[in-house]
Amino acid sequence: MSTLVAISAMVGAGASMAQDAESTMARVQRTKVLRVGAVAGAVPYFNKDLASGKWEGFGPDFAESLAKKFGAKVEYVETTWGNAVLDLQSNKIDAMFGMAPTPARKEVVNFTETLFDNTYTTVCRKGVAKKSWEQLNAPGNRIVVDVGSSHDQLATRVLPKADVTRLENSGAATLALQAGRADCQILVILLAQPLLAKRPDIGTMYIPEPVYTAPVSIGLRKEVDPAFQKAANEWLAEVRAKGDVRKIILANMEKLAGVPASAFPAEIKF
Repeated sequence: MSTLVAISAMVGAGASMAQDAESTMARVQRTKVLRVGAVAGAVPYFNKDLASGKWEGFGPDFAESLAKKFGAKVEYVETTWGNAVLDLQSNKIDAMFGMAPTPARKEVVNFTETLFDNTYTTVCRKGVAKKSWEQLNAPGNRIVVDVGSSHDQLATRVLPKADVTRLENSGAATLALQAGRADCQILVILLAQPLLAKRPDIGTMYIPEPVYTAPVSIGLRKEVDPAFQKAANEWLAEVRAKGDVRKIILANMEKLAGVPASAFPAEIKF
């Protein structure tokens, strides 16, 4: 019995290794399925309609467009922003839309070229005047961010003199702002606009000078064969040339977050 078990384990391990050795491009072409990570409630990136079970948002819109390039259909695999890197590494998904290419992530997963740039803003309580980043960088300016986020990284880099409070998530940071325990919250514009559309009483959004942006890309599995990454970049160049990136983002902002295109300042580019 132990011999049979050992042989079975070896066969299983061999099959697993063979499966892992198959490139993303080869698997997508063979199965005609593109596996995409999706995060529930991450409007406007992702949103799952509870009645129909259909995924919406610019992540799914981009995913469906990319899948067409391969003659494939999209299979959504529910994940979280925190687990998406692990899901790419373990070959559970082929692509994760809306992922920021941080240095730490680049060590373990690949990325496409930039999908779009997300602009940093400050959402400040009523009565707080617009300030440049240099003016905000002073003792007494109470800034709140979600710990470990790109907002936190920006605050660490450009606001070392300000009184920065780091809370567990952006929701907690917003509550601190609303309660008057902070003057401004740092948020990228695709999170700031939906927040103010739902709760305009919280404050006013500003885009401090100089304008800082965060690149947003598509996370891919790190592998030897570059074919899938190359094809994804070719697709990205095509949709950017047609202006589809901006159209898809603005359409989902209006549909899912109630933010019309006219709400975006002229200096915001996608």
